Amino acid sequence: MSSVKTRYRILIAGGGTGGHLFPAIAVAEKIKEMKPETEILFVGTKSKIEGKVVPELGYRFKSIWIKGFSRKFNLENILFPVKLFISLIQSIVINMKFMPRVAIGTGGYVSGPAIWGSSVLGAKIILLEQNSYPGITTRLLERYANEVHISFTDSEKYLRRKDRLHLTGNPVRKNLGTEEKEKALKKFGLSTGKKTLLIIGGSLGAASINKAMAAIVNRLEEKGIQVLWQTGKNYFKEYENLNGSDVKVLEFIDDMNAAYSTCDLLLARAGATTIAEVLALGIPSILVPSPNVAENHQYHNAKSLEEKNAAVLIKDEMLNDELYKRVSELINTENKLNELKLNARSLGKLDAAETIATRAIKYLEAS
Repeated sequence: MSSVKTRYRILIAGGGTGGHLFPAIAVAEKIKEMKPETEILFVGTKSKIEGKVVPELGYRFKSIWIKGFSRKFNLENILFPVKLFISLIQSIVINMKFMPRVAIGTGGYVSGPAIWGSSVLGAKIILLEQNSYPGITTRLLERYANEVHISFTDSEKYLRRKDRLHLTGNPVRKNLGTEEKEKALKKFGLSTGKKTLLIIGGSLGAASINKAMAAIVNRLEEKGIQVLWQTGKNYFKEYENLNGSDVKVLEFIDDMNAAYSTCDLLLARAGATTIAEVLALGIPSILVPSPNVAENHQYHNAKSLEEKNAAVLIKDEMLNDELYKRVSELINTENKLNELKLNARSLGKLDAAETIATRAIKYLEAS
């Protein structure tokens, strides 16, 4: 960085999971597209996803020591106050060196100290909340924020500063889109004449979804339904033997645009990034919230869509009882699929990244 600082300096903090990181990257990409001279500094945790992905994308990255507070008692929890204190000091130092004019927090525990440090030094604060039930970091930082951009109207009741809320949606990657269905099906070796169920449980996989699918996949085949199934890294070896002409079992799907283009129905967890993409593209979906996430936010996300008839919700503990019936009925009911598609698309906001980038640049130009 040159010794003469540009006034276009933005600090972005968020991570721990892709759900917090990828919206941050989407906004950063849009800022660089709109204002190429902007200096962007990401703050995160070295050992989490942002520590690998952000430097690979060419952005500057600084790490702090913070680690989330586990719901189960362990040694890490005893060290939490120490890590928090050191992370606050690290955040102040990082902010004093970089002197951001604007700081954007996209959630996760790492954004707490970093965004607090930016607020102490007078930066304008923009927060992004991807989940229906706002995370504790957003609720704690709200008092410092100039704006809070939410993805669900349900979030409003949990946040105090109603005058600073914007229903903007969750930023999605700039290359998100679909391609011709026939071409996409051929990419995966699937038939063009059958209904297609797409299953994504995250990059590592979802044990309960995989297990429930393994129990019914033959019955789905018998009904003429073909399956494109991302098992995740942890479960691929266990289920790869189910591969066949109508069942494509993959560890990971790189080309999600093609995968989304194949599907008549999606079966997935209810993470914020998946939901943002489902809404942006208008994909009919069955959402199975993970029971192992902080504050049960996936359930609140899925419930919010179910209430608007934009997705079908199956609780994790009901998967084995309900999955076959719901998939086999829904995928062959065109009226219901179209309803879900239209309602999902009506909630989608493809311009979220641009909206937030525009607001950030406006603050830069006014400072």
